[in-house]
Amino acid sequence: MKPTPYLFFNGQCRDAIAAYERILGATAHDVMPASQMPADFPVPKGKENWVMHARLTIADGEIMMSDDVFEETSAMAGCSVMLSYPSAAEGKVIFDQLAEGGEINMAWEPTFWSAGFGTLVDRFGVKWMIGTDEMPKAG
Repeated sequence: MKPTPYLFFNGQCRDAIAAYERILGATAHDVMPASQMPADFPVPKGKENWVMHARLTIADGEIMMSDDVFEETSAMAGCSVMLSYPSAAEGKVIFDQLAEGGEINMAWEPTFWSAGFGTLVDRFGVKWMIGTDEMPKAG
């Protein structure tokens, strides 16, 4: 078993998919519009093109996502998606791109456990922790 984060958006799932494909090199699979939901799940008017379900592969991991068509999900709290890159330089590029239009909570910098680490909320409201496997320089 491999745990898979499932992210919910408020009508921005397609934009998030495009951004994560560009920034993270993700590949989208199974992108299904809400209009394909069974008749016993009537889709609210104007939300037919919202995403009912999508799966993204990022390197050897996955994230699933959808728009909250029925508006039953509160804002993301108490969890973050963690990505770790081989080098601080690679991690910093991803951190900076995800931070565009979002909010940085912990600026990218070396820490005692990593040559680079930072936290942010992207423009879609997803909380991210970006780090690197590269160890900090002794000093």
